[in-house]
Amino acid sequence: QLQLVESGGGLVQPGGSLRLSCAASGFTLDGYSIGWFRQAPGKEREGVSCISGSGGSTKYADSVKGRFTISIDNAKNTVYLQMNSLKPEDTAIYYCAAYRIFFNICVLSKGNYWGQGTQVTVSS
Repeated sequence: QLQLVESGGGLVQPGGSLRLSCAASGFTLDGYSIGWFRQAPGKEREGVSCISGSGGSTKYADSVKGRFTISIDNAKNTVYLQMNSLKPEDTAIYYCAAYRIFFNICVLSKGNYWGQGTQVTVSS
């Protein structure tokens, strides 16, 4: 079965850092775009970042550009999101999702298969 499992969320102070992990099973990341999304209460789901399975294509939402870095470890079939300089407005449930692609360009706004989410709270 195709499965995505997020981990690494938690409580952090403003300015702090977290690294989220998205572990994939049942498929290999090659041929997929893996995206990180977040949703805060009362707000629309937002595409945060994406990476192609090859690692050759990345995109970031303007709100996180320069602070977040997405990466992939193909040997572990895992995608990471390093989040630095965290702000209270980054507080949300973070999800990873996989989307089939046929070109080596990741898709920031789409997902076909979703993980269960991990809570990130940025607060003093």
